[in-house]
Amino acid sequence: MSNSEIVKNKYKSLRFNSIASCLDRLVKQAHDNEISYLQFAEMLVDNELGKREENKIRLNMRRAGFPVQKELEEFDFTFQTTISKKQIVNLLDFGFIDNRESVVFIGPPGDGKTHLAISVGVKAVETGYKVFFTTALTLVESLDLAEARGELKKKINWLLKFDLVIVDELGYLPLSQKSVFNFFQFINALVRQASLAFLTGCKSLSGKV
Repeated sequence: MSNSEIVKNKYKSLRFNSIASCLDRLVKQAHDNEISYLQFAEMLVDNELGKREENKIRLNMRRAGFPVQKELEEFDFTFQTTISKKQIVNLLDFGFIDNRESVVFIGPPGDGKTHLAISVGVKAVETGYKVFFTTALTLVESLDLAEARGELKKKINWLLKFDLVIVDELGYLPLSQKSVFNFFQFINALVRQASLAFLTGCKSLSGKV
């Protein structure tokens, strides 16, 4: 086994997998650029941290549960004129998440609420926030099931792990008294603990924080 492989295995044993996989390239880069030992040490750390951040974002994107991947750049604001691009872009500093505020998208089916909410959610994940996307029906069913199993608090605590919860199709279906109660418990627990984005039906689309 070469010295290089021995060193790589040592890094792997410490779970510095990115350094291990890129070691030959990094060593060559350091040699070619005649960098100092300290700069090389920093290069190793930056490479590992960068890869771990990429993996974290990739994992959080999967956990978010977006039904499709949507980008803000794909949205046609010339077609949907009841909301401006500036209103949506203003959300992308994510102050509403930091301040645990909620956003409501109101408009009839097909006017782009889901596209806009997903695009904001995707940007939030890329920035480092944890996001969860669900429909109101799926959420209520999961809360009702958890309540029936005596695990409602556990389910809500799991949802509290996310910085932003996006609830699509709110208000499209009537809820039973039990479902309304469980949904209220969810809302009550998340207020001031996480941000919520509701997508609901009305005559025109608007964004409100």
